[in-house]
Amino acid sequence: VQLQASGGGLVQPGGSLRLSCAVSGFTLDSYAIGWFRQAPGKEREGVSCTSSSDGNTYYADSVKGRFTISRDNAKNTVYLQMNNLGPEDTAAYYCATALRCGSVWYYPYEYDYWGQGTQVTVSS
Repeated sequence: VQLQASGGGLVQPGGSLRLSCAVSGFTLDSYAIGWFRQAPGKEREGVSCTSSSDGNTYYADSVKGRFTISRDNAKNTVYLQMNNLGPEDTAAYYCATALRCGSVWYYPYEYDYWGQGTQVTVSS
């Protein structure tokens, strides 16, 4: 099982980025995928989750209305579209697998496999 996160970079406040999480070694349509982020000195924070079973999506309050998670099962890829970025969004972003987006989807220990992080830096 492998997950490869990409798409991070340096962006100005108010800008946008789209992160990708390419998965291999398993069938994406059987699993939920979560996005997390971790800023220096802070705990890993759940950002969003996309469920495989019912198509539901979940977001942290801090990103609702700005971030959109989506999946392309045919390409085994999950995306995180991030708009209106602010300095508070600066962090390393990670994707991870779970059987489902449960009631505590935002807890890292609900996830089994993790990709390496991709850095997002929002700065002028």
